[in-house]
Amino acid sequence: FVVKIKKILETVCHSCGLIRGDSNHVDWDLAMKTKDAKRRFDKIWRLSRTRAECHQDTPEDEQEGTKRLHGGCGNMSPNSIRKNGVKLTATWKAKKGKEEDEGQSDKREEDITPQMALNIMKLLTDETLQILGLNKDYSRPEWMIMTVLPVPPPPVRPSISVDGTGQGMRGEDDLTYKLGDIIRANSRVLQCIQDGSPQHVLTEFDTLLQ
Repeated sequence: FVVKIKKILETVCHSCGLIRGDSNHVDWDLAMKTKDAKRRFDKIWRLSRTRAECHQDTPEDEQEGTKRLHGGCGNMSPNSIRKNGVKLTATWKAKKGKEEDEGQSDKREEDITPQMALNIMKLLTDETLQILGLNKDYSRPEWMIMTVLPVPPPPVRPSISVDGTGQGMRGEDDLTYKLGDIIRANSRVLQCIQDGSPQHVLTEFDTLLQ
C-alpha cells in the first residue's frame, strides 16, 4: 500500500485533511463526474499534487459568490514526496519573497514516519473519502498502515523452502524465528523511548522494525 499511501499524502492537506486541489479549476467538475472510483482518484491526485498550500478562504472569496469555497487551513504541505523502498521523504520548498526564509536553504527534507502518515489519514472525513473514491466502511486509508501484527498459531504457520526451489528441504520454524525478530526489534524501540535514547539510535531501531 506504500504507493497508494504516497498518492493520498500528495492529495490532502497534512494539517486538516482537506483535498488540496482547486475545486474551481476547469478540470475539477470533469473529475467529479467520473464514476469509476479509481480514475476519479487519479484525476483528483493530478489536480492536487502540485498545490502545496491548503487554500484559506478570504472575504473576497465569500463575497464573490460564483466561486466554490475551499475551507482550508492555509498551512503548507510538502511540495513533493519521494519514495525510496518503503520509506517516504517529504520536501518543502521555501516560498519566494518570504522574509523569514531569507538566508535559509531553499528547501528542507523530512522523513514521513508511519505514525505521521497514520495521523494524517485519520484527519480524512467520510465526505473526503467519498470524493477520493475510497469506501468509508471497507477501505479507510488508515487501515493501510499496520498497527497490530496478527500472529498465527504454530500449527498453521507455513513452512519455508530452504533452497528456494520448493522441491528440497523445508524449514518449519523460519516464520517463528522471524516473528521473534520482530518482537525483539519492537522491544528495543520501546526501551529506547523509555530510556530517552538519542534520536539517531531510536531511528535506527525503528527502521529495522519496518
